[in-house]
Amino acid sequence: MIVIKNLSFHYKKDMTILDNIHASLLPGHIYGLLGLNGVGKTTFLKLICGLLFPRSGNVDISGFTPEDRQIGFLQDIYFVTDEVDLPYWNIVDYLEIYSPLYPKFDKAYFDEILISLQVDPRENIKALSYGQRKKVNIAFALATNTKLLLMDEPTNGLDIPAKTQFRKALAKHVSEDTTVIISTHQIRDIHQLIDHLLVLQNRNLTLNESIDDLSRKIKFKQGDYPETLYVESSLNGNSNILLNTDGEETPFDIELFFNALINEPQFLKKLSLTNLQAHE
Repeated sequence: MIVIKNLSFHYKKDMTILDNIHASLLPGHIYGLLGLNGVGKTTFLKLICGLLFPRSGNVDISGFTPEDRQIGFLQDIYFVTDEVDLPYWNIVDYLEIYSPLYPKFDKAYFDEILISLQVDPRENIKALSYGQRKKVNIAFALATNTKLLLMDEPTNGLDIPAKTQFRKALAKHVSEDTTVIISTHQIRDIHQLIDHLLVLQNRNLTLNESIDDLSRKIKFKQGDYPETLYVESSLNGNSNILLNTDGEETPFDIELFFNALINEPQFLKKLSLTNLQAHE
């Protein structure tokens, strides 16, 4: 379990990135971390894994403080960064040196994932393209079987077949004991996997809610409606977010929901007010 209290961070004193954030994140979920460029998504992930230290507040992960970098903590967390920085060795040597750092590492599973991503486990990392190196990093991350997996733009650089295999492998990875947090702009690549949304906006965590709970509040419809929380027009007609007053189940459109948060500053306020009125 991840417990975040009063978390604040700045690189320069007059440029606060994150301000007084509170959150509790539970195992058994894939969290989608959304936000515009520069809002602090990567910083947030680095604070969770101990690569950056809070200016105030604290992060507790199952009794560990990330900045202490204790062995028991490091063995059970893996961070897939946006930029792949792997040593130019052959993959076999890379595994021999790094896999022992993770007690639950599964070599057979690593090979299985890598082959499904169409990378030969006998290759030299130096000879691989950026996308192939990213596949090696993703395969290694999943094979560590850590309880906490952080991923920053994991699908960048992957071709369409690789994105499909990535989704399959990640779905298989999640269990009741694991927590996955994915920061991404490529929402369509992983929207079917995410079951909980985290949104960073204006230095705060403005949303921390499950897809199930949100689906009970809102629904997504095409067409023309007199009262909407948000609407987007396209050549195919209007895409709407409506208050779900009748319990109708519709596919949750994370991309449209995120656009509403970004383009309609009062969207969350309107949503909370309408739901309060609905229960009065």
